[in-house]
Amino acid sequence: MIQLPDAYIRQMKEQLGGEAEAFLDSYGERRTQGLRIRPDKITPDSLSELTKRFGLTPVPWCETGYYYDEASKPGKHPYHAAGLYYIQEPSAMSAAALLAPRPGDVVLDLAAAPGGKSTQIAGMLQGQGLLISNEIHPARAKILSENIERMGITNAVVTQMAPDPLAERFPQFFDKIMVDAPCSGEGMFRKDPDAVSEWSPEHVRMCASRQWDILQAAVTMLKPGGLLAYSTCTFNKAENEDNVAELLRRYPAFELLRTERIWPHRSAGEGHFVALLRKGGDAALGAASLAAAKATPARGAKTAGKRASHRPEEEAMRLFAAFAAEALPGFELPPGEAVLFGGQLYWLPHAAGCPFNPGYLNGLKVHRPGLHLAEVKKGRIEPSHALALALPRGAARQTLDFAADSPEVDRFLRGETIDADPTASGWALVAADGFALGWAKQSGGQAKNHLPKGLRRLGSGA
Repeated sequence: MIQLPDAYIRQMKEQLGGEAEAFLDSYGERRTQGLRIRPDKITPDSLSELTKRFGLTPVPWCETGYYYDEASKPGKHPYHAAGLYYIQEPSAMSAAALLAPRPGDVVLDLAAAPGGKSTQIAGMLQGQGLLISNEIHPARAKILSENIERMGITNAVVTQMAPDPLAERFPQFFDKIMVDAPCSGEGMFRKDPDAVSEWSPEHVRMCASRQWDILQAAVTMLKPGGLLAYSTCTFNKAENEDNVAELLRRYPAFELLRTERIWPHRSAGEGHFVALLRKGGDAALGAASLAAAKATPARGAKTAGKRASHRPEEEAMRLFAAFAAEALPGFELPPGEAVLFGGQLYWLPHAAGCPFNPGYLNGLKVHRPGLHLAEVKKGRIEPSHALALALPRGAARQTLDFAADSPEVDRFLRGETIDADPTASGWALVAADGFALGWAKQSGGQAKNHLPKGLRRLGSGA
């Protein structure tokens, strides 16, 4: 049984009254485990296979969410490396489900690491619209970017910014905003003993103050008529209802549409809070703000004439087009444009009616300016791992497809060379049961492994 702080026990007894004992007893129970499937890749047949393999049962508040049997260890299966699902605490799936982004929306996830809510939002966008996933801490922003990549998301930009300067760049810009605020973590006590040792009434007050600062930046960035989901994994009212009440008091244009709490003694989950609010006012004002932004390039942006005078992106895209014609016949990129970050070629997403363009990146710390297509080298390109995981099934001309439990898949995930047809040459996708794991380059009866070294399993012989 977890040793809970006395002040926390008093807090919860005051808050829950007669339910407090049942709530406190829940800390002696095993915590729940969950995953969300990637809806654009999971077919009914593959879902049936996942259900049998991992003992899946549905999470009631998320149509793509499932509880799994802890002993099945889905995080170690090749399907995880292929981005077929994201392992996420079930309660945390409730916030994006309530925000309910639709294809074509322009969405901000303001405190996004490690990426659970961002990847859920991206699945709901279905590759249409724009998602900006922001995380202020560098190491966490890197993890966020890696999870966006693993899930094959094509229309997300990952930034590493404090909320206030981000608000200066994107006033009244977003249709929907997720604020999954850093909190005192009371809903993490069963999972993370450090959260228990860090908790104190003073820590709760500090978190509530920080959350309020983040919320004010979100208010600035939301369009009139837009929706804001405010979410925490904590139970106390100071961080939850009190912050929402303060927002409604300070900003009377907002209205509270719905509040949801998940309690671990009532539902199978660690606990979560989410409030959904709408920003009132004429939605046309938001459209006018975007039209003005479109007419005036973002601070530091180059003019169209200057960009046209020297476009290394054009040469990079010529090389990529030649590669795609050979290796990816019929493949088409979604709406967007090419940007180069050093020698890395990215595809910056476009959203209908939204002025987002490369100028908006100037002055921002950007980890991932869209879909990473390739590394540009002298006269050639090497396709990126992100591209492999983003491709629709059957897009590659050559695929080395093996059973998920085969020695070949294990060797590939360890970074080793695998055998190939002696007559084959060029780039090929390596797949597990048809699901792409990464690139290999064939020559002389072998396929040289191009899985990034940081993703290789221990024991690699490469």
